[in-house]
Amino acid sequence: MAGNGQVTTERNDSGTGSGNRPRVCVIGAGSSGITACQNLVERGVDFECFEKGSQIGGNWRYLNDNGMSAAYKTLHINTSRQMMSYRKFPMPDDYPDYPDHFQIAEYFDRFADHFGLRDRIRFNTEVLHVEPVAGGGWQVKWQDKDGQETTENFTDVMVCNGHHWDSRWPEPAFPGSDTFEGTQMHAHDYRTPEIFEGKRTLVLGIGNSATDIAVEASRVADKTFLAMRRGAWIVPKYIGGVPSDKATTGLMARAPLAFQSAMLRLTLRLSVGKLTDYGLPKPDHQPLHAHPTVSGDLIGRLGHGDITVKPNIDKLDGDSVVFTDGTREMIDTVVYCTGYRITFPFFDGSVISTQDNQVNLYHRVASIEHPGLYFIGLVQPLGAIMPLAEAQSEWVSELIAGQATLPDRSTMAREVAREQSAMKKRYVTSKRHTIQVDFDPYLRTVSRERERAKARAASS
Repeated sequence: MAGNGQVTTERNDSGTGSGNRPRVCVIGAGSSGITACQNLVERGVDFECFEKGSQIGGNWRYLNDNGMSAAYKTLHINTSRQMMSYRKFPMPDDYPDYPDHFQIAEYFDRFADHFGLRDRIRFNTEVLHVEPVAGGGWQVKWQDKDGQETTENFTDVMVCNGHHWDSRWPEPAFPGSDTFEGTQMHAHDYRTPEIFEGKRTLVLGIGNSATDIAVEASRVADKTFLAMRRGAWIVPKYIGGVPSDKATTGLMARAPLAFQSAMLRLTLRLSVGKLTDYGLPKPDHQPLHAHPTVSGDLIGRLGHGDITVKPNIDKLDGDSVVFTDGTREMIDTVVYCTGYRITFPFFDGSVISTQDNQVNLYHRVASIEHPGLYFIGLVQPLGAIMPLAEAQSEWVSELIAGQATLPDRSTMAREVAREQSAMKKRYVTSKRHTIQVDFDPYLRTVSRERERAKARAASS
């Protein structure tokens, strides 16, 4: 049984070691990379983990020197710590319900040290290029901190580089953006609110980053505007005194989607009220048919009049912004909270396509066209990524270790098509929803697939 989870003959020409013993390249030491490493260690699989920065933690490492973190200084998680914890290593009980990024980074450090992973990671090392090798396996080129380039072969690759680092700006750019007299920035580059002091600030978007930044700006700016092209359901961090993510998990997640949506809508009506009463547009979709916005502060700032809601931008004009309703406001700073592109700079486009943020993978993980290529954490859940990445890593490490096998390509392709069809029927069309999953149902999907994969291996 080969390291790529498929039956194959023994090969010795790949440079990966003796016989068909797997050797894995893990790209990234963020929240997905460290659980990938832990599961490989647990199953005795040889691997190399490459991290561009000098520390673990990825997006949760504030001012990460890998240049990829979008964390701002006051960032807190928007799912509860119980929901975000790895099953094998829960967060400390003395952590608050919603820890900040400093605590999350410390938690990842503890995870790595507990499982003895730190010495297994090549820090300050960037993966430059990954390509399939004729006959099987992968050739990986990397560069260390001294600029030394090295190329070696691996049987398998686990991609854990995250998907919140390559900023997606409005496409096409708004008319007048090239001559706008103020400052334009992407949410990825925001760190502290001092840049808004004395400014008339416009934040574009209605996701979690947009609401957080608008709230922070409203405390120091002369005036804060929040613009959006469609409404969203605003979920408070607490409902009935408990973290609100309990409303979409557990027993509730096993109910029919229509029932879940109706119950959440009723709960939000009772806890938040009508969004239109705060100046927000009425959502054009039902709850759970688009990624919700979690904010404990937005409604209060709107109610206080500290944030003014606007429709989408029509154009930028000199020192002002004109909105689609024809109104105009003088603006000093525009913050685009317009999401991210899914990007793998170390792959050629012929290996993996990310057009329109669409990546065709079996159960969001395994490449159909290229055996031995897996993606960990490439999901956007109604909940936290970490436990899902842990479950994915358990499954993939079993595939690599030869304890499980994937189905044939045609079966995987049919499942990918089925998942994409179901997503298009349910979610609002958006590049944000191409990797959307429901937390509990997706965990069950991966668990079932693991059992099937082990049964296939046992019968082969």
